[in-house]
Amino acid sequence: MKKIMPKLVFFGIVILLLFSAVGGAIADRLFVIKPLDRFFPRSWSPSFLDSKTQEQSVFVGDDATISNVADKASQSVVTVTITSKQPTFDSFSLDPFGSFNAPGGSLREETIKRDIGTGFVVDWAGLVVTNKHVVGDSNAAYKIVTRDDKEYDVLKIYRDPVNDLAILKVDATLNQVELGDSSALRVGQTVVAIGTALGEFRHTVTKGVISGLGRGIDANDGFSGFAERLDNVIQTDAAINPGNSGGP
Repeated sequence: MKKIMPKLVFFGIVILLLFSAVGGAIADRLFVIKPLDRFFPRSWSPSFLDSKTQEQSVFVGDDATISNVADKASQSVVTVTITSKQPTFDSFSLDPFGSFNAPGGSLREETIKRDIGTGFVVDWAGLVVTNKHVVGDSNAAYKIVTRDDKEYDVLKIYRDPVNDLAILKVDATLNQVELGDSSALRVGQTVVAIGTALGEFRHTVTKGVISGLGRGIDANDGFSGFAERLDNVIQTDAAINPGNSGGP
């Protein structure tokens, strides 16, 4: 009996050591302890434990990227405003005694200023790109408004009706946007649209994907009834509202 006890104690110690080693290895896998860096790449982590964490980090990174892109690009995005004179006819009048008289109205001219579209700076020397239909009224005066609410008069307008593009020239030094290469786009890529949504909410940001490339459409302004044929258009499901026209 005395000879057997030392052997049992020895085997017990060995078993405990083995369980300690296995347990330590399992703990290392579960918590990705630093010493494992010698055996696995630093990017390695157990998939059965970190799948939700990794998935969440991808979404967080995506949101952060979009936020950074929107913040950077917004520095080069401007709102296009129009100032025009609009005739207004007062079709009724009130006499001193308070009775209503339908005839006797007067024609007067009212100056109206409103946000009508968006543009983006393509040259620091004051060149802004927008849509041609945004600045289609040759008798109106236009201004651009930067993100920090600084206004600049549009001095010259160069219109390209074939591509529905216009270049505005202002006397100012502005933040130039970094242009991309549309020929490198792929369907499904994430896109961000920035513009003055509904002609009221400046620097509205919406997100979507590229739904199609090389589309052809007939575009009109919804007022004159005149339509223009546009080819090689990029289709997206990002929310685009009136006032977004001309924005990046």
